[in-house]
Amino acid sequence: MTTETSSSVRQLRCALFVDFDNVYIGLQRLDPRAADAFAGSPAHWLAALETGSDADGEFTRRFLIRSCYLNPSTFSQFRPNFTRAGFSVVDCPSLTQQGKSSADINLVLDAVDALSAQTRYDEFMLLSADADFTPLALRFRAADRRVTIVTASPAASAYRAVADTVITADELAELVKHPDEAIGNEPVAETVSQERGQAATSAAGRTPKGSGQTADSPAPRAVLRLVRSAERPLNGGAVARAAQQADPGLATGWDGAGGFNPWLARNVPQVAAASGFVWDPERFSEADLPGQGGVDLPPLQRQVVEVTDIPNLPTERYRILLTALADDVSAEPFDRPVTARRVRDACQAAGAPIGRGSVNTVISGILYAGLDLAAKPTAKKVAEVWADNVIGLCRGARMEPSPADVAAIRSWVSGGLLKR
Repeated sequence: MTTETSSSVRQLRCALFVDFDNVYIGLQRLDPRAADAFAGSPAHWLAALETGSDADGEFTRRFLIRSCYLNPSTFSQFRPNFTRAGFSVVDCPSLTQQGKSSADINLVLDAVDALSAQTRYDEFMLLSADADFTPLALRFRAADRRVTIVTASPAASAYRAVADTVITADELAELVKHPDEAIGNEPVAETVSQERGQAATSAAGRTPKGSGQTADSPAPRAVLRLVRSAERPLNGGAVARAAQQADPGLATGWDGAGGFNPWLARNVPQVAAASGFVWDPERFSEADLPGQGGVDLPPLQRQVVEVTDIPNLPTERYRILLTALADDVSAEPFDRPVTARRVRDACQAAGAPIGRGSVNTVISGILYAGLDLAAKPTAKKVAEVWADNVIGLCRGARMEPSPADVAAIRSWVSGGLLKR
């Protein structure tokens, strides 16, 4: 059972397990500054994780277990940083000729011990994108424990589906940085901390005309928490249910607004809504909505989108996106959030309604695949690396495409820039 503080804020007893090598290497590919901040100042991001919120309201975390698993032959210099932050650091040297460390098995053994311990942990938090931990997360859920997954690289959809909360790589990259190091204008989701969103809601905290609610009222806050923590635009029905769960009185008449959309426009102007979806306009646009632009993918491509979560774009739009990205990094210094905005604008100027979320997904995939965009690669090279990344995601999801399927997928996601 969770405990309640004197201010009625829930307190979760939490067990935290950090797969250091996985997180650090993932952040290195995405944002080296974030990787250095993660390894150098664990106390900073640990403090940020101590507060959070969900559909039931705010909560605080008490990390009763703080375990970090790292390969001492590679990352021993970071060990003191975690020790000073109160972590129990478990050295996991390589036990195989392939160089793979023993972090996975040590983490799993300790987590299973914690699950059966006399102390009941309300939440288990895994800092790793390794889908091999899916059975472990399923074990947590079967024991009726909250599961939070923090990833620093793309994670399999089956792994993410097990979690109650997923903190994505982009969110983690911002979380680990100190305020003066954070990238300006880069949106940050509210999955992690109650503080994420307070600044945005304060400007709109006045009571809208004709409404008894403010942005600090339970229903608007629940909507903001849900939408800002989402990895994509959400179905409007799910958002409406979250609002009604926070304020059951909205079930009749939506506080005089007459419907969910009018209520949303009046009480939560920080979000956008159209075509049955609700989204954070700082991260997405209508171009990111499922099925926008008349895209009707054939069965193979539809399956790839469903199992990998890559953008649902036709060949010609992938060509525009990949070409715009190559053109931009050849003309301007690469800076992930700034480059993403410019590429999004270039795509839309070319008549392709491609949202920033889609652009960010492609850029992240290319970086994780190891391509240095600062080296000004050609459009063909960008397309090749992105296509290889997509094939890897398919195989990681156990899709196992045939040689003919691989050729078709590569031709599609490369925008036709690669020969079949």
